[in-house]
Amino acid sequence: MENYSIVMLILGVMMALSAFADKLKKPYPVLLVTAGIALGFVPGMPQITISPEIVFLIFLPPMLYDAACNISIQEFKNNGKTINTLAFTVVFITTGGIALLAHYLMGMAWPLAFVLGAVLSATDAVAATSITKGLGLNHKTLTILEGESLINDASGLIAYRFAVAAVAGSTFIWYKAGWQFILLIAGGVLLGGLAGKLLQFILHHTRQNGIVAISFTLLFPFVTYSLAEDLHVSGVIAVVVLGIFTARLTSMYFPASTKAQSKAFWDIIVFILNGLVFILIGLEFPYVIHNVKSIQILPLIGYSFLIVFVTIAIRVVRIFLESRRHYLTFRKTGTDKHKKALLDWKTCLILGWSGMRGIVSLATALALPEKLDNGQPFPQRDTIIFIAVLVVVISLLMQGLTLPILVKLLKVKPDGHKQKALVS
Repeated sequence: MENYSIVMLILGVMMALSAFADKLKKPYPVLLVTAGIALGFVPGMPQITISPEIVFLIFLPPMLYDAACNISIQEFKNNGKTINTLAFTVVFITTGGIALLAHYLMGMAWPLAFVLGAVLSATDAVAATSITKGLGLNHKTLTILEGESLINDASGLIAYRFAVAAVAGSTFIWYKAGWQFILLIAGGVLLGGLAGKLLQFILHHTRQNGIVAISFTLLFPFVTYSLAEDLHVSGVIAVVVLGIFTARLTSMYFPASTKAQSKAFWDIIVFILNGLVFILIGLEFPYVIHNVKSIQILPLIGYSFLIVFVTIAIRVVRIFLESRRHYLTFRKTGTDKHKKALLDWKTCLILGWSGMRGIVSLATALALPEKLDNGQPFPQRDTIIFIAVLVVVISLLMQGLTLPILVKLLKVKPDGHKQKALVS
């Protein structure tokens, strides 16, 4: 009964603050994370820890699926190279950059440094879409952010697997890792496509019963993700492919009334899950403080801020380089396809500043095994978790609060206003 009351309290706080955030015109994730931290320090409040299994099996599939269903496929294709650069290249460069910092400044062994880098390498889909909502960003910017966040969880989780295996004593062989990476991605795409075809068959025969049809769209992301993980392929990619496939199916099989029902249903589901995610992130902060020595807290806070700035710097530099490459390609070819991929400097800056960490980084840190295969404790596990929580909180609060200011200062115009392409 006590746990039930706590859950109801968290839900009530989440809904109230979300409404309050609209009146303040502030990103509601910022208020929810702050409220979660405050709740965690309330005397008598029981410790609430995030189960990685719940995040990966309950939270992640529906949120990825919903985002994939609503993404613009044409805009995704137009900016595919930029999205792939952010989702793969930037993730792996960020992993290495954080590893260098952790090894040379914090004294972590290389395998542990790469574990920390992998944990914090990917940006968060929920944070990106929640904080940028209502800022008046153009469709291209939103599609790039959402597209990146849909895919980069896969590359980040794969890097995490290899890094944890290295800590356990496995030898890293680059060509084997590359082949395994290809198999994980390809297997996820194949499974997601097969799940989409099966869902198509089901929706074709249940389209007259809207409630049943919508229920199947809720069930399939969970089944697809779980099956993908059991088959050792990327569950993230499988669910994203399923979501993109389903977006086309609903327009084919759902009448207008069912579409409206489906949208309302998914809006409520995603609203509740998003709110809970940010509250839970805040609630982890008081819990992890007790797991590190007090003398370590200030230095680790400093390292965490440094990691946030390093990740932003890597991201901004890589985006501007990608923008430059698109411009040179357009000058050489002059095609409409390459013109659509151009990024102006304002878009580059906003994309760079929008890379916030979130629930997946936190869940992967908490999923670190407590013991290695030889029975020894996992080295510096509490330190890695503490830094992960701090980086997530810092990035959400700092970037979440300053991104609206940056957009306002840059005078970014939403769709409908022609923006200048990068010319130098």
